[in-house]
Amino acid sequence: MTGAEITLRLTIADPVAGVAYSLQDKANTPVDPRIAHDGPIRFDVPIALSDDGRPTGPFVRREGPVRRFVYIAIGTSAGQHDSAWSRRAKIDIHDISADLLAQARQGHVLEVVLPGRAKDDGPACATVRPLQTWRAV
Repeated sequence: MTGAEITLRLTIADPVAGVAYSLQDKANTPVDPRIAHDGPIRFDVPIALSDDGRPTGPFVRREGPVRRFVYIAIGTSAGQHDSAWSRRAKIDIHDISADLLAQARQGHVLEVVLPGRAKDDGPACATVRPLQTWRAV
């Protein structure tokens, strides 16, 4: 399948209330910023899949030949200039199984649930490990 487009849903389970979160494109521009409240925040990320299943698109970053990930910008990185926080969360997407990618090609959204808080009780950042692994919804 050439140029298959899928949707990844990034759900932050417990974001820090009052702090801005956004997707971040390849130019480091915040996209779709929103202020966290008491509930989860969800971002739907459009992704293109190459013929060999590699994720590509305006939100997909890469390190080396295999690793692919998406950034969530937080606080000042998300455009909230008066925030005490300036962080980014890196969400790996290169390890999504071929079975799940096949389901996404059939129209399912692939969702992962992420922690919202780091050990310092601020927003989770750096490489964020899922609370619940990828699943088709």
